[in-house]
Amino acid sequence: MPDISVTTASTNDGWTFGVQVAEPNGQTRHSVTLSQRDFQQLTEGKQTTPEELVRKSFEFLLERGPKHHILRQFDLPTIGSHFPDYPTEIRSRL
Repeated sequence: MPDISVTTASTNDGWTFGVQVAEPNGQTRHSVTLSQRDFQQLTEGKQTTPEELVRKSFEFLLERGPKHHILRQFDLPTIGSHFPDYPTEIRSRL
């Protein structure tokens, strides 16, 4: 599994994350946003952090394709638009 590092900055209504995915053949960087409301909906009250949700979400994406296929900038719930099983699957991983 690639090395996934996540940095966090708080915003008025949530967070912005810098995500780096590193593998021996190179790395990619991504900017991801997440509102507090979306965090609550995606986690359904499970004990986790926004950073862990983002890390697990990138693991989910990397199981479905290479790092360079992941959008460089997106809002985390967008994953569900491309992968309808994402909300259910991510809750089971938390």
